[in-house]
Amino acid sequence: MTSGEAEVNRRRLISGPGTLLVWLYGVMVVGAVSRSAYQIATEFDRAPLAYALSAVAGVVYGFITYTLVRGGETARRVALACCVAELVGVLTVGTWTLVEPSAFPDATVWSDFGMGYLFIPVILPVSAIFWLRKGAPEDRKGAPEEDAA
Repeated sequence: MTSGEAEVNRRRLISGPGTLLVWLYGVMVVGAVSRSAYQIATEFDRAPLAYALSAVAGVVYGFITYTLVRGGETARRVALACCVAELVGVLTVGTWTLVEPSAFPDATVWSDFGMGYLFIPVILPVSAIFWLRKGAPEDRKGAPEEDAA
């Protein structure tokens, strides 16, 4: 693959709906990181699990944003794996907060499947997984790594 083709493939992750995903993940980074940083700094002893999980969510959102912007086949695969892990986290924490609310004296980003964030935390990874799978090369078998630079 030529460097020009690799550059086009890199940009493909952030074209069309990918641009919206980058923007939404960026907003979620700011929301989750700022919320958790404030809560950890001022009231960590009140709900350490909830605040730590919000910080983890912020890091996950940041990493996914980075991989989407970076582009390329490796970044697409890493972003896809992170989005699947994010979805598992949202579903796990969302269920946990409903089954055992006493474990979370304060909400996390992923509490109640992201209800405090308009359910974006559960919708976003599903949308990203769809977009990243749609952008996957048709024939991955034996294909050389596209962004080995």
